[in-house]
Amino acid sequence: MSDFMQWLYAHYIKPQLDATPQGDYTFWFSLMDGEMTSDMREEFEKCQEFTAIHAFLLGLRTGQGLPALTK
Repeated sequence: MSDFMQWLYAHYIKPQLDATPQGDYTFWFSLMDGEMTSDMREEFEKCQEFTAIHAFLLGLRTGQGLPALTK
């Protein structure tokens, strides 16, 4: 991944994820927080970073195709 995408994750995507209410998933997040070791947490955060960046990029690519559908 590019340095820009990692910067974008740290300065835009991650803060948005942190600010999003967990809603019905609060229970599952609390279970995970209590069970992870520090190594597991680091691995989880890297996987979350990868997934969030690619979901963001998918949203960009999908959004580019939407104007063609509205014509």
